[in-house]
Amino acid sequence: MNQKEIRVGIVGASAKASWAKVSHVPAINGLHGVKLSAVATRNEQSAREAAKAFGADRWFSDPFAMIRDERIDLITIAVNVPAHRELVLAALEARKAVYCEAPLGRTVAEAEQMASAVGSLHTAIGLQGRLNPAVRRAAQLVSSGQIGRPLNARIVSATTGFGPEMPSTYDYFNKTSSGANLLTISAGHTLDLVEAVLGPICEVEARTEIRWPTVKLTDTGGESLRETADQVAVLGKTGSGAVFTADIHGGVAHEDARFSLEIRGADGWLSLSGGHPFGFQCGDLKLASNVAFAAPEKATVSGGFMGASINVGEIYAYLVRDLQAGAYNTPDFEHALHNARLIEAVMRAGELGVRQKLLEPIESFDEDVWVGACTKASTGQRKC
Repeated sequence: MNQKEIRVGIVGASAKASWAKVSHVPAINGLHGVKLSAVATRNEQSAREAAKAFGADRWFSDPFAMIRDERIDLITIAVNVPAHRELVLAALEARKAVYCEAPLGRTVAEAEQMASAVGSLHTAIGLQGRLNPAVRRAAQLVSSGQIGRPLNARIVSATTGFGPEMPSTYDYFNKTSSGANLLTISAGHTLDLVEAVLGPICEVEARTEIRWPTVKLTDTGGESLRETADQVAVLGKTGSGAVFTADIHGGVAHEDARFSLEIRGADGWLSLSGGHPFGFQCGDLKLASNVAFAAPEKATVSGGFMGASINVGEIYAYLVRDLQAGAYNTPDFEHALHNARLIEAVMRAGELGVRQKLLEPIESFDEDVWVGACTKASTGQRKC
C-alpha cells in the first residue's frame, strides 16, 4: 500500500458507551496517515449519532456493508467476542486489513480458523499493552543484559471487572460460551506482557477460583451464575529461565485497581506499574529500575478515558507503518493464536492441577539467541 491516508471503519463505535469511543476513536484522530472514515453499529439511529459525534464520513447499520465498501482500507472489530469470527472472516474475504480486539475468538479453534484465513493480508490483535513505550524500554533493559540474567518476576494484575455485581449487558462475561472472561482477557493481556519483557513462556501451573459464584445484575435486580474464574494464580517459567508468579483477579474498587511487574536480575531490578481500572493494558505504565536507562519514547498519541488511547494508538501506528511499507511488525492474528493457546494451557493447568509445558527452556542464557526468539513475537514463531 502506498503513502495515502489509510481509511478506517470501526464496527462497534457507539457514541454512548463503547471501548471504541474511549480508545480507538481518539487514537485514530490523533495519528497522522490514518482517518476515521466510517462507523457501524446495531441500528441506524446509533450509527448516525456515532458518525456525527466522531466525525466519520459515513455510517452503516449493516457492518457487512461497511466491510464491503471499497472506500475503507482497514476494518476495526470492537464488539463482543462472540461476534468476532463472522465479522473478521468477512473482512478478510473482502481483502481488508483487520484490527480485532482480544481475544480473537471464543476458542482456540476459532482463532486458528481466522489466523489461517489471513494469507498475505495485514492484521492486528488488541494485545496493546506490549507496545506501551515503558514496556518496550523494559524489554530492552532485559534483553541487553543491563540487569543481568533474569531470575524471577512477580506480577499483580487487578481489574474492576469480574466482581460480585455488574449490569445485565455484561452478563456474557460470566458465561463460558462467550469466550470473554478473566482468563481470556485479563490473564491473556498479563501473560502477553510477561512474554514481551521476559521472552516466551515455556511452562505454567495454575490455580483458578470463582470467588463470587452468584453475581448480582445491578439494573434488573436479578442474579446470574458465574461459570468462569474470577481469580487465577499462575506460576510459570520463561524461555530466558526466569520464574514468575502472576496474581490476576477482578472485583476490586476503582481506587484499588493496580498493576505491578517486578523483575529481579543477577545484576539489578526493574518494575512496571500502572493503575487503570479496566486493566493495565488500557492505560499508561511507569518504568523504574536501579540501573540507568534512557527514558521511554513519548507515546504516539494520548487521551481517551484515563489514557485509554495510548496503547491502542501504538497498535495503529505500527499497523499504519506496516501497511505503508509492506512490512509485518504488528502483533497479528498468529500472535493472537499463540496467546489463545497459552491461555488454554493455563486453563488445563488449573483444571487438572498438572504443570503444562509449552516450549523447551534455554539451557544456557545466550542473549543473542534469546533476543532473536523474542523478536518473533508478532509472527507467532516462537522457539527457544
